[in-house]
Amino acid sequence: MRKSVQQMFKGLGVALITPFKTDGQIDFPSLTALVNRVVEEGVDYLLALGTTSEYPTLSPAEKDDVLACILEANAHRLPVMVGLGGPNTQFMIRKLEHLAPFEVDAILTVTPYYNKPSQAGLVAHYKAFTSATDLPVFLYNVPGRTSCNLEVATTLQIAKECPNVVGIKEASGYMKQILQLICNRPDNFLVISGDDLLTLPLMAAGADGLISVMANAFPGKVAQMVHHVIDQQLTDARLIHQQLVPLTIDCFKEGSPAGVKAIMAAQHVVENALRLPLVPVSEKLQKEIEQLVAGPLV
Repeated sequence: MRKSVQQMFKGLGVALITPFKTDGQIDFPSLTALVNRVVEEGVDYLLALGTTSEYPTLSPAEKDDVLACILEANAHRLPVMVGLGGPNTQFMIRKLEHLAPFEVDAILTVTPYYNKPSQAGLVAHYKAFTSATDLPVFLYNVPGRTSCNLEVATTLQIAKECPNVVGIKEASGYMKQILQLICNRPDNFLVISGDDLLTLPLMAAGADGLISVMANAFPGKVAQMVHHVIDQQLTDARLIHQQLVPLTIDCFKEGSPAGVKAIMAAQHVVENALRLPLVPVSEKLQKEIEQLVAGPLV
């Protein structure tokens, strides 16, 4: 029996990085190995072409190739969510047609960035976008990157008026807002943490899981933590959370995905390579990360 959307996307999703070679080309063998690793170590679904993938630095052809690589490596083992967002509503709708040949299970769509729409504009944007697709849609609120906050009342209105909007990745960091959303959401509307560091308290308060950056580097540990919370084993979840806190803080000190690529380079699983305008973390932070990766806790 096919799982419901809520079953498919409850738990741990990993926002996959795009590994690059030192010459700037995409490292497809490492991407394939990463997909296999996270699947085998217990994540529940994959997010392709999210912010962590360095999506804005990829050409249209490269985005297709990255998504195709992820789908081929996954081989239908886990559900796949794909990132699709931008500041131009009509352009996003046209991009839906381009997405049609790819067998994805849901769309994650960030609030329009840079042009700072009003809350009414956000409602109109999501109505237009979601009416152009039959796929389940997850909203993505990350005002630290977009300068646009999706307020609780607006999220609830969108959830009510757009039938295929089934959840939200909340990365605002506004605890009061996220807690209000958890308490007032409609039935079967998923609230997913978009912040590794806040996942344990948010899930303890009723959030449904995490879309994680850190799971690229520690898929097994992050999966155990998330699943422990779902199973109400909070003592075990807290222990893993506390183990990961120092590296999680370092992961985001100088931006993402620079931090997680520094961690994965210390693990010798990818090159420490990013595309401009992103650059690797500072030498000081890299050494600190290497010491933590080599330590007893991880």
